[in-house]
Amino acid sequence: MDRREFITKGMTAGTLALGASALFSSCNGDLRSKLMHPQMHTNDNSDHIKYMTQEVYKILYYASLAPSGHNAQPWSVKLLNETEWIIESDIERRLSVVDPGNRESVLSMGAFIENLVTVAAVFGFNAHVTILAKNNFDRKVAKVYLEKRTPQKYPLQRITTRRTVKSNMLPRELTKIDIKAFEDKVGSRLYYFPRGSSHAAFMDKEAIDNFRIQTENDKAQEELSHWVRFKNSDVEKYRDGMTTQGMEISGIIGWYARNFMSKKDVMSDSFREKGIEKIIKQVGQGAGWLVITSAGHSTADLIDTGRRFQRMALIARERNIAIHPMTQAIEEKHGQVNIKANHKPDMIPQFMLRVGYVNKYPDPVTLRRPVQWFVKA
Repeated sequence: MDRREFITKGMTAGTLALGASALFSSCNGDLRSKLMHPQMHTNDNSDHIKYMTQEVYKILYYASLAPSGHNAQPWSVKLLNETEWIIESDIERRLSVVDPGNRESVLSMGAFIENLVTVAAVFGFNAHVTILAKNNFDRKVAKVYLEKRTPQKYPLQRITTRRTVKSNMLPRELTKIDIKAFEDKVGSRLYYFPRGSSHAAFMDKEAIDNFRIQTENDKAQEELSHWVRFKNSDVEKYRDGMTTQGMEISGIIGWYARNFMSKKDVMSDSFREKGIEKIIKQVGQGAGWLVITSAGHSTADLIDTGRRFQRMALIARERNIAIHPMTQAIEEKHGQVNIKANHKPDMIPQFMLRVGYVNKYPDPVTLRRPVQWFVKA
């Protein structure tokens, strides 16, 4: 490898490695418009599924814009009829290395359900949700029953424009008004630790230390490489995972990654080292940290917490607040021990969110699988 190629690969690897380890990742913005926009308006009759009316189709389309770890999209839906559905966990989309307890997958299912309930009301339905899962590995997660009601007003652009933002956060603290707006969505289980506070410094250190531990874990890197979609042909084929635009790799570096990088680069020392350097830089940005806790450890508690997170995330853009979930400290044993030692027993963190204002909120770039790919009758 010549010097120019080495430098370009190193820069690309560092940027991608940072984004890849975040809880909720994104995909390719150019392909989003090309591949996803028509789904908002029509059901492809060439791939028709029994019971999937236009209303059902649209509700599930918006639901699928929920975030998920590595953008793995762990949900599937079985239509019993037009108004009764089973929300299931897709076993093939679990992250068994970084999420061995399937905790983050269940949180993502909660975000999916929150979108579903919100959009169903817009189309004139009360979505009654019954949790079926007794543990995090149960395939059947919830049953949904739709009951007719008066359509409710809700700005659906909150769902279509929500995105994870990792870069260019400003250092000023969140205002009391914005914190209160988030608290109204999450409830009493939201905590804000501003930059400069002792606990924010603790979280900075844990984010860096546990990112380093995870990055040096070959099995975690191998799992990560499985979800990397460098080439546009792979993005179009899979409609999931992590691509250059979602990792905020643009310009010549993004072009290079799409054309010359492969999954084996994720395993390289330079990829890992640049990722650690980048995380140190980004942890130093922003307004501090938000933490969302759960009432308990049950699957129902996790689904509820995922729903609360999504309610908050859907109003972040209009307040110009970037949210970057960073969960290594919750995933890794090292972080778990330190968090337990520094928190009361009844404080159970499920989301560690780096937050900050941005001068310009970027457009959404997240790609999703077509509704027909995750629905069956």
